Amino acid sequence: MALYTIGIYLYGFALRLAALLHPKAQKWVQGRQNWADHHRQLRAALPKDRDLFWFHCASLGEFEQGRPLIEALKQRTNPPLILLTFYSPSGYEVRRNYPEADAVTYLPLDTPAQARVFLEIWQPQLAVFVKYEFWFNMLRQLQQKEVPILLISGLFRPGQVFFKPFGGPFRRLLKGFGHLFVQNEASGQQLEQAGITRYTVAGDTRIDRVQSIADGAPAIPIAADFCQSAPVLVAGSSWPEDEAYLLPYINQELPAAWKVIIAPHEIAEAHLQRIEQQLSLTVVRYGKVEGHPEKLHAARVLLIDNIGMLSALYQYGRIAYVGGGFKTGLHNTLEPIAFGLPVLFGPRYHKFEEARYLVAQGGGFVIENADALSEALEKLQRPEAYQEASAKALQYIQQNQGATQKVLSWIESAGL
Repeated sequence: MALYTIGIYLYGFALRLAALLHPKAQKWVQGRQNWADHHRQLRAALPKDRDLFWFHCASLGEFEQGRPLIEALKQRTNPPLILLTFYSPSGYEVRRNYPEADAVTYLPLDTPAQARVFLEIWQPQLAVFVKYEFWFNMLRQLQQKEVPILLISGLFRPGQVFFKPFGGPFRRLLKGFGHLFVQNEASGQQLEQAGITRYTVAGDTRIDRVQSIADGAPAIPIAADFCQSAPVLVAGSSWPEDEAYLLPYINQELPAAWKVIIAPHEIAEAHLQRIEQQLSLTVVRYGKVEGHPEKLHAARVLLIDNIGMLSALYQYGRIAYVGGGFKTGLHNTLEPIAFGLPVLFGPRYHKFEEARYLVAQGGGFVIENADALSEALEKLQRPEAYQEASAKALQYIQQNQGATQKVLSWIESAGL
C-alpha cells in the first residue's frame, strides 16, 4: 500500500502548511511534535504489571461511544490501564483530563515507522477503534503483532473503500479484526456480502450512556421553578441557522401556555445578546436569575448561559429541537429521546443512524423551513400525535440498549 503511505505523508505536509493559517491545524501539528518522547514519558509513568487497553477515537462524538465501555472496564476488580488517543484537537482538548483514562494523547500520523514505534512504546493487550477509525498501517502492525482488535459502534455503507473493486487490502484488514460490533443490520449485511463474518449487530454504545444519564439526571431547581406545570420546548445546541427559524416561531406562534428553554451551542456574550435582542417575549438568563423568582416566573424563555447541563434539562421538556442540522451536522438526539421527547432538527441528519430511524418511524421531524417548523409543532400539540411520536422516540432507546455488555462479554470470553 505504497500509494496510501505516500498519501499520508502528503496529508501531513498539507496540515503543516495549513497550520500557518488555521488554529485547529496548528493544534493538530503541535500535539504531534516530539510525539514519541512524549508517549515514552506517559508510558513510563504507568505501572508495568497491568494490562493496557488502547482506545482510539477520531473526536468527541466517537469518544462518547467509547466512554461507556471504558467506564465499564474500570468497574472490574482488576481494571486495565486505559490509553485514550484522539485524532482531532476538538476531542483531545475537551477530554485531555478524562479521569477514567490513565493516559490521553494524540495518535501519530499513520506511517509504517510511526505505527511501529507507537506500538513498541505502548504494547497494548487490546486495541479498540470507534465507529469509523481505520488507519491502514496501524492496523497492519497490530495484526502482525497479533494484538486483538475490536471495532465498536461501527457503521458501514456501500460506498466505503472496503467494498470497492480495488479495496481488497482494506477488506483483508477488516477480516483481521477480532470482532466488529456494528450499529445496524445494514452494516452487518454489508460485511456479510464482503465475506466478513466476525461481526455482531450490537447497536450504539452511546445509548447505554444516555439511558444512564437520563436515569440519574439531577434536578435543576431554577429550571423546575421556571417550567412549573407548563409544556416546554427545549432547544438544545442551537446555532444561528437554527435560531433563524426558532426565534420568529417563539415570537409569533408559541402557544400561550408554553415556555421555552434555549441552550445555544455557543455561549459567547455576543451570541447570547443577539438571541435576547431578537426575542419579543420575556427572556431571562439562567446565570442571572437566582434570587429573583419574580423575574423567573414572569419569563416565557429561559436562556442557558453555561455548558454542561443540557442533557439534564431535557427532563423538563415536552418537545426538543436539536441544533446543528443546518450547519456542521446534527448534535445529540439521543439525550432528549431518552426522556421520550419527540425531536425536531434541520436537514443535515442522514449520517446519524438514530435520526434516520426517528424520521422513518415518526419520532423525529425534519425542519427545512419556517412552515415545516410550524406544521411539526402544531401536529405535536395534538395529544394522540404527541403520544405516538413520544413512544416512537423512546422505542429507539429501549430496543437498542445493551451494546456495551455485548462488547464486554466478548472481551471476557477472549480472556482479556
